[in-house]
Amino acid sequence: MLVSKRLNSPEWYEALGRLVADADGLEQADALIDVVSFAAQDEGTCLLAFHRDAPPQILHHTINPEDARHYLDRYIAGPYLLDPLYQLAMKPDKPVMCRFRDAQPDRFRSSEYYHQYCERTHLVDEMDFVLGVSDNTTVVLVVARRARMFSKAELQRLQLISSIVSNAMRNIWNRWSARGDAAPGDSALHHRLTTEFENFGEGVLTARERQITQLLLRGHSSKSVARELDIAPGTVMVHKRNLFSKLGITSQYELFSLFISNLSRY
Repeated sequence: MLVSKRLNSPEWYEALGRLVADADGLEQADALIDVVSFAAQDEGTCLLAFHRDAPPQILHHTINPEDARHYLDRYIAGPYLLDPLYQLAMKPDKPVMCRFRDAQPDRFRSSEYYHQYCERTHLVDEMDFVLGVSDNTTVVLVVARRARMFSKAELQRLQLISSIVSNAMRNIWNRWSARGDAAPGDSALHHRLTTEFENFGEGVLTARERQITQLLLRGHSSKSVARELDIAPGTVMVHKRNLFSKLGITSQYELFSLFISNLSRY
């Protein structure tokens, strides 16, 4: 009943009418957010294009300017490489919908990336609509909540409208990408950032230690690293002690700070 009643009101059909109107990308994005809000009230949305060979693009958002400068601008500058959502978006087998907490490594909420870029947003729940629009680009609509978790009925309603959302996202992307100023960002910068991440510690750490460092930065625990690399947890702990010693650090926080400091050179 909760599912059908909310999505069967005159206001709902009016919102759908605005969504299918012949509008430009930004107007259609506004209409899409209105449609989504009927299924589940949000407290912030962001429509992004993740690229395999360029930094992400923010197509539309409802975040206040101060928070946008703090989180979105900093995010695009490099830390997106550590985002589980970015990793998910780049996979060939992507879900249509994803609850952000289900895509996180097991120690993600203990990671410095989480503390620096997620915890400060005060988000308690997030649903993501995921749409691959080409081999190199995935468009994602983030629907966020700050006060409470999404209810079962809200998740059902979001699932019900997922095909509407996906088609609208594709239309918005098509209109966006047709614009003269819509080309992806600096691919050379993305390449340098990606290379920095993949080679972080090169010349100091072994190849295995660099692998472990990358997983630790992304929020994996020692047990999760062991599963990912198919080695014993005790072996991971030995590598972790060694790489911390070689880098002259003693904590995950210092590891993250060292990595971000390296990224800031770009």
